[in-house]
Amino acid sequence: MSTNDDSNTLTQAVHDLASALWFGGNLMGVAGVNKSGSDLSVGKDRIAVAASAWHRFSPVQWGSIATVLVTGTLLTKSSSQRLALQEGYARTGAIKVGFVLAGAAATAYASYCGHEIARAAEAAERRGEPVSVKDATTPTQNTPHDLAAWQRRQRVAQVLVPLLAGGNIACNAALVQSYRAGATAKGVLGRLHLR
Repeated sequence: MSTNDDSNTLTQAVHDLASALWFGGNLMGVAGVNKSGSDLSVGKDRIAVAASAWHRFSPVQWGSIATVLVTGTLLTKSSSQRLALQEGYARTGAIKVGFVLAGAAATAYASYCGHEIARAAEAAERRGEPVSVKDATTPTQNTPHDLAAWQRRQRVAQVLVPLLAGGNIACNAALVQSYRAGATAKGVLGRLHLR
């Protein structure tokens, strides 16, 4: 590993690993965790199993988001000349920041929806209504209205998270590729309008 001041290999690697963890963990949650309780016979338990898994993943998820933000800031700071000189670099970086911030907001909203789902399930149970759900984020025809609404909101937010985290990864790939000699020359010439 290089020790030059302009080498950001470790920062880039940590950034990439945190991005992959955020993306992959959420994709697994949407595809697997939310469905994991569907084998249980009690609707409230279907919600509780997924809620427990998401609760355990939450510190890792927020740690990966924080790591993406910190390492992304360090990488941006180290690329200040490229931001000024290479056409398209700042735009791609801004889009990447947008993906990260929107992904963090979607993550927070999905978590909030999970708390509201638990609250709505408890309230339905207190009213004597059956908590009929297909899985943690999929209502049935008999799901109480407020619970079903929160489930739908959470499902949308949770699907958005890996899409936004994936957008972050795609923008990061474009930024890393812009370090190639041909891309650098094209970007600088584009900035100078000499293409």
